[in-house]
Amino acid sequence: MLHVHPITSLDHPALQPYLTMRRQEAHREQGIFVAEGEKVVRRLLQSDLGVVSLLVHEPWLEKLEPWLAPRTEEIHAFVAPKAELEKLVGYPMYQGLLAIGRIPAAATFSDALQRNPSPRLFVAVDGLGNAENLGSLVRNAAAFGAQALFVGETCSSPWLRRAVRASMGTIYDLTVVEPVSLATTLQNLRLAGVRCVAAHLRANQRTLSQTDLRGDCCVVFGNEGHGVSPAVLAVCDEAVLVPMANGVDSLNVGSAAAVFLYEAVRQRGLV
Repeated sequence: MLHVHPITSLDHPALQPYLTMRRQEAHREQGIFVAEGEKVVRRLLQSDLGVVSLLVHEPWLEKLEPWLAPRTEEIHAFVAPKAELEKLVGYPMYQGLLAIGRIPAAATFSDALQRNPSPRLFVAVDGLGNAENLGSLVRNAAAFGAQALFVGETCSSPWLRRAVRASMGTIYDLTVVEPVSLATTLQNLRLAGVRCVAAHLRANQRTLSQTDLRGDCCVVFGNEGHGVSPAVLAVCDEAVLVPMANGVDSLNVGSAAAVFLYEAVRQRGLV
């Protein structure tokens, strides 16, 4: 059930997450994240994730009703003219629609294996600090059927506002594991029969077309500037490159993920 509250004062405690949009680490500590824009908010409302509240320009209220139909809990929507909403959050709002969602309970290594049947297709990220690049990778991972995302300890969070926005809300569909040590987790994946393949530029490595991705595998992507770290690379089964034209030495990490994962689903006969 949707409860609508016209904004008459900024003192309402439920507005605090919107007043602290630039304090995203504080949001993480509270176990919440920001969803922004029509598609990202709609996916949130239609997902299994918890919803704390909505901040909307009044014309959105009618559209929200069918999106909320499957939900039984009370959800509070705070309403104001778009110009007032922009003053509240501190930046221009293209669509005038935000939501606060609840970050799901942390998944474990075992959850990733138990929830997802073989042939498994996992993605791991190492040292990826740009939230928008991480979100782009997540979107491509979801598009090509990746089931779980392992976020290394030196990475940006996939629940930051810009990451969620760049993912177009597809982060809601993945099992997200944030291990204390990505290298140790990859070793454990290998022990469980999951091959770990690093996307990395190295002179003696195989090309993507020479690599068998049909069985359980986890594709590891690194920092765009330096690639996969030596510690993580050392525990992978192999390093694989995408051949490129002369003069081009790398791809954007989101593009690299799309190329690798398309090849995986192609080999599995899914496209």
